[in-house]
Amino acid sequence: MKKFEVKEFKIPKLKGISEKTVEEHLKLYAGYVTNANLVLEKIEKLFGNTNPSNSSGQENYTYEVAELQRRFSFEFNGIRNHEYYFASFEDSPKNLEESKLKKAIAEEFGDFDNWLNRFKAMALTRGVGWAMLYYDHQTKRLLNQWVDEQHLGHLSSCSPILALDMWEHSFVADYQPSGKKQYIEDFFENLNWEVVEKNFKDAE
Repeated sequence: MKKFEVKEFKIPKLKGISEKTVEEHLKLYAGYVTNANLVLEKIEKLFGNTNPSNSSGQENYTYEVAELQRRFSFEFNGIRNHEYYFASFEDSPKNLEESKLKKAIAEEFGDFDNWLNRFKAMALTRGVGWAMLYYDHQTKRLLNQWVDEQHLGHLSSCSPILALDMWEHSFVADYQPSGKKQYIEDFFENLNWEVVEKNFKDAE
């Protein structure tokens, strides 16, 4: 069975976000990869060892598979969300120049600063989750969305363009709970917009 693999990221020293936080955060990301593989292995074993149509334990079998599949979406999205997040720090911070993405943001939200203010406000949503910018292939428009945990609220058929991790493990060690706003500001200070621009071009 094919397995998901941990990606390596070349992350420079970041403003506000310590190397220790990045190191521990990458371990959590690797854990999602491990757990996603384990869930799929367990599902394969269940299907390989049990014939639910002939089993007296069909109800238990169905329940177990259903719960494993439910868990898989959490683990899998934990992989992908973090890959967008860490990749956006690679190389060095770069501003968003006049580009197709900046034009698309302005067309959708009025202007870039208006979008940025909305996105930052959304990132302050209470609870753990992600602030995401998506590209909708059907309407060819950009959409902001809050995703609870790793997976609740993802927009079907849309491609992530930008992902901001708002789980406490991403900022509390450096900022304390009261420093959430500063973490968001520093995220954008550290952002390599060339990576985000590439995500947009790939999505189109």
